[in-house]
Amino acid sequence: MLRIYTGLFFAWNGFGKLRRDNFADGMEGFLGAQAERSFEFYRSFIETIVIPNKAVFASLVSWGEMAIGVAMILGLATRYAAVAGAIMVVNFWFAKGAGFFDGTNHDVVWLMIFIVLGTVPAGRIAGLDDGLSDKLPFLR
Repeated sequence: MLRIYTGLFFAWNGFGKLRRDNFADGMEGFLGAQAERSFEFYRSFIETIVIPNKAVFASLVSWGEMAIGVAMILGLATRYAAVAGAIMVVNFWFAKGAGFFDGTNHDVVWLMIFIVLGTVPAGRIAGLDDGLSDKLPFLR
């Protein structure tokens, strides 16, 4: 159930971002507003790489959330999707700069969920990983 809920959450949010005409501008505005709070080591990455290439990063975030969500829903390459999800939410966390135990830091909660889903065989329970793991051993 955790895998499927996580998938629905990420697919829903990714789909919502894909439907927005101006998500790249919204992302730039959000990152600009968060700049003072973001972790200092990460701030230069945002300012020199992400913002100048906002359309590319907006697309990566939108399609990434969608792909992670669909993979989780289907239980397909679940461990790889969990690793990708963990990397994604760590980047969100660094951009926001919230403390690890900050009560509003849901990115750390998602990180822990992805760590759990990546370490247990979540895709082999009511997922495609179960049937495909015999043919594709890297899905085990």
